[in-house]
Amino acid sequence: MGRIVVNLDVVLASRRMTLTELSERVGVTMANLSILKNGKAKAVRFTTLEAICRELDCQPGDLIKYEPGDGAGDA
Repeated sequence: MGRIVVNLDVVLASRRMTLTELSERVGVTMANLSILKNGKAKAVRFTTLEAICRELDCQPGDLIKYEPGDGAGDA
C-alpha cells in the first residue's frame, strides 16, 4: 500500500522560513500546520494548499508526493 509523503519541512528549510512565520502568513494555526507537516492530516483544503504555495513560492508537488508501496497487502 502506498502513502502520501509531506515535504513541508524540507521546503520551509530551503526557504529559511519557520513554521510560525508560515502560520502567520497563511492564517492557518500552528497546530494544523504541524499536523500537515508530520503527515497526520486526513485532508488539506485547496485554499490552504494555494496559500502555502503562494508564500513558499512552490508547486503542490514540492510539498506532497505519493510513494507507491511494495505491493504486499494490496488488493
